Amino acid sequence: MLDLLPQELFQSPQTRFLDPACKSGIFLREIAKRLLKGLEPQIPDLQLRVDHIFQHQLYGIAITELTSLLSRRSVYCSKYPNSIYSVTAFDDAQGNIRYKRIQHQWKDGRCVFCGASQSQYDRDVTLETHAYELIHTTRPEEIFKMKFDVIIGNPPYQLDTGGAGRQAKPIYNLFVEQAKKLNPRFLSMIIPSRWFAGGMGLDNFRDSMMQDRHISKIVDFANAKDCFPQNSISGGVCYFLRERDVIGDCEFTNINSGQTNVLVRPLNEFSVLVRYNEAVSIIHKIRNIDKTSLDILISPLMPFGLSTDYRGNSAKSSSTDLTLYASNGTSYIQRSIISKGVEYIDKYKILISKTSAEHAGEPGKDGTFKVLTSSLKVINPGEICTHSYFIIGQYDNYTNANNLLSYLKTRFVRFLIHCFHESINPSQTYFYAIFNAQALLHFSSSQTLFCCRIENQYL
Repeated sequence: MLDLLPQELFQSPQTRFLDPACKSGIFLREIAKRLLKGLEPQIPDLQLRVDHIFQHQLYGIAITELTSLLSRRSVYCSKYPNSIYSVTAFDDAQGNIRYKRIQHQWKDGRCVFCGASQSQYDRDVTLETHAYELIHTTRPEEIFKMKFDVIIGNPPYQLDTGGAGRQAKPIYNLFVEQAKKLNPRFLSMIIPSRWFAGGMGLDNFRDSMMQDRHISKIVDFANAKDCFPQNSISGGVCYFLRERDVIGDCEFTNINSGQTNVLVRPLNEFSVLVRYNEAVSIIHKIRNIDKTSLDILISPLMPFGLSTDYRGNSAKSSSTDLTLYASNGTSYIQRSIISKGVEYIDKYKILISKTSAEHAGEPGKDGTFKVLTSSLKVINPGEICTHSYFIIGQYDNYTNANNLLSYLKTRFVRFLIHCFHESINPSQTYFYAIFNAQALLHFSSSQTLFCCRIENQYL
C-alpha cells in the first residue's frame, strides 16, 4: 500500500501521515522506516530525525486501549512515550497515538453513528465499547485539529447488529467516508471487496466509490488468503488509492492465485463493480445482444417473511397446508400464516440457498469456486421456504422452471454470477449479467477461450 504512494512523500519533513485505526502500529512503523531513510540528507543527526518524524509527522488513532499500547510499543519502542524507554520523548503517555474511550449514542436500540446494537454494546466500564473515535463524531477534523497529507490504514470491518441470522453490519465504509471529510492528498485503506456489489447498507457507499473519479488505483484479491494467509474473508479484500488532485479512470488490478491482471477502466460502467478485468468485454457483449436480465426474477431475501429459525409442524393438519423448507429440513405450515410472497406459493420456482458459495466464497483445495450450492432445485406449487433460502422465477409448469434450473447450473452462468459475487450471501445484483444463453453464439474466439479457461474454476 505504501508503494502506491509517490515516494517523494517520504523525503519531505512536512508530510503528515495518519492511521485512523491503529491495531499493531504496523503502518506507522513502516512509514517511519521510509522517512528515516528519506530524510537523512536533510536531517543527518539520527536522534533529531527520529524526534522530528515521531513528533511532527506520524499520528494515529487506536481502536481500543489495548491496541493503543501495542501501537505505541511498536512505534516508540515503549507503551508510554514519556518513559525513559521511548526512542523519542513526549510530555504525555499517549504521544501522537491517541486513544479516547467513546460511548455509543443510542436511539431506538441502535447507535446513531455506527448502527451497533445497544443490547450487544451497551457495556460495563471494564469492557471495550468498540465505539471508534473517527466514526463517532460529525467533525473528524477536530480530533487532531490539523491537515494530513496521507491517511492510510486497515479499519475494523464490521459489528454485530444482533439481528436475524446474527448479521454483522459493515463499518469499514464509515472509516472511508470520514477520512474523505479530512480531505487528505492521498487516502489508502484495505477493506473487504464485498462493497463491489453493495447490500447490507453498502449500496450508497458502492455508488459513491464507483462515481469517485479520484480513485486512481484498486488492487483486488478475489481470495483473501492471497493477502491474509491466515484469515477467511468472504468475497476477498482490496486496497485502493484515492488522489485528491487527480481525476480519471482507475487502474484496476486483479490478483488471483499469484496471477496479476491490470486494466485501466472507469468504475461506473455497470450498476455494480465487476471484479474481473477479463470479464468486462464479455459482459459488454452480452448486454449488447440481450438487455433482459435474470435479476428481475429474484425474490427478496426473505421471500415469505419467515426468519431462518422459523419451524413448522412435523405433520400436516390440513390438506391446504404448505410444505416449508428450512435449514433443518422440511415441515408444514398453514397457508393463512403467509402474508408475503403469496404470488410464489402456487407456482413452480427455483430454490436457492441463502449461502450461495461454499468455503466462505474462497476456492477449495482443488482451486475451484463453489458458486451456487448443491441445494439448487425446482420446488412445486404449495412449497415455500424460510430466510435460509430465496426464490428465482415463478412458472405455471415444471418444464419452464427446470429449463431455468439447467441454465443456472452451467459453469458459464456461475462465472458471471461470481463476477458480481462479493459475499457468500446472494442478492439481486449477483444476477445482473445473466442474460439469454444465445449471447454465447456471438463471442469472439479469444472471449470463448477465456470462458473455457475460467469455467475450469467453477463447479
